[in-house]
Amino acid sequence: MQHLDKIVKLHNLLKSRHAPISGPEIEKALECSKATRQRVIADLRDRLNAPLVCDRSAGGYYYDRDDPRHPFELPGIWLSAEELQALIACQHLLGNLAPGLLRNEIGQLRGHLEKLLDRSPGVKSPQLGRVKILSQAYRNRNDDLFLTLVQALFDQQKLLIHYHARGDDQTSQRPVSPQNIVLYKDNWYLDAYCHQREELRTFALDRIKTATASGEAAYLLDPDTLQQHFGSSYGIFAGKPKHTAILNFSAKAGRWVADECWHSQQEYEWLADGRYQLRIPFNRHEELLMDVLKYGAEVEVVEPGFLRELVKCEARKTLERYEN
Repeated sequence: MQHLDKIVKLHNLLKSRHAPISGPEIEKALECSKATRQRVIADLRDRLNAPLVCDRSAGGYYYDRDDPRHPFELPGIWLSAEELQALIACQHLLGNLAPGLLRNEIGQLRGHLEKLLDRSPGVKSPQLGRVKILSQAYRNRNDDLFLTLVQALFDQQKLLIHYHARGDDQTSQRPVSPQNIVLYKDNWYLDAYCHQREELRTFALDRIKTATASGEAAYLLDPDTLQQHFGSSYGIFAGKPKHTAILNFSAKAGRWVADECWHSQQEYEWLADGRYQLRIPFNRHEELLMDVLKYGAEVEVVEPGFLRELVKCEARKTLERYEN
C-alpha cells in the first residue's frame, strides 16, 4: 500500500471535520495530485473499509457518522514518513551510546521502539541494519561527564567546569548555569550562562575537562531570550546577528543548496543568469567562512566586504601552499 503518510493525513482530516471536504481541498492538504488523491481515497475506503462517502451535492467527502463502522480508526499503529524517520534516528542515537551507559533502561526503550516499527504497516520486521546514518567529524565524548551535565541541567543546578578552549589553547575554571544541551553536526554542546563573563556562552562538551555540580540553584533565562540569543545567528555561534551574508552559488551548486536550509531566517532567489543567491544573518564569521570555503569556486561572497576579503585571503594562502 503506497502513500501511507497521506492515508493517515486524510483519515485525521476526515475524523476531525463535521463538514464535507472537496477533492481540491484534499489535494491541497495532502500536497498531492488528483490521481494520488483518488488512489488514497480508494485505499482508505475499499482496502481499509473506512465509512468514506462522496456526495458532490453535499460538498465532497466525509465519514458517514450513521454507518455502523463509525467511529472508524486505522488498524494498528500508523506512522507518517516524518514519524518513521524520527524513530529510526532515535534508534541510531541510542545505538551510539556507550554500552555501559544506562544499559538496561536504554535496552528497554530500544525494545519499545522496535515494537512500534514492527507494528507499522509497510515496515514489518524492520531490518534497521540496512538503514545507515553516517556521522562525520564526530568527536569523542566522556559519558560520565555527559550524565553530570544532563543531571545538573534537569536539577537546575550551577556547575563548576574546567574548560580548554581550542581558539586560544587556554584552560579556565568558571561557574556556569546550564540552559540547554545541544546536538549539532554530530557533536554535543552546552549552552550556559557564564557567571565569570556574565553572559551566555556555548561550550563544546569534548573540551570540558571536568564538571562538578555546586548544589546552588542555577540562573535560568526564559526560553524566548535563549531562542533570540542562540537561534538568530548562523551556526553554533550565537548572539544577535550583526551582518547578512550574500552568497551567489553557481547554477550547478545551486541545485544542491536550493534544497538545503542553512538558517531558519534565510532568504533566497534564483538570479537571471541562473545562479542561486542565498542571504544569511550571522554574528561571528568562523563557521560560515568554513562552509563557504568548501564550495570553492562554485560560490562568490558578495557581501559583507570583510567576509569576501577573508575568503580571498584563505584562497591565496591555499594557492601559495601548493605553489611552494
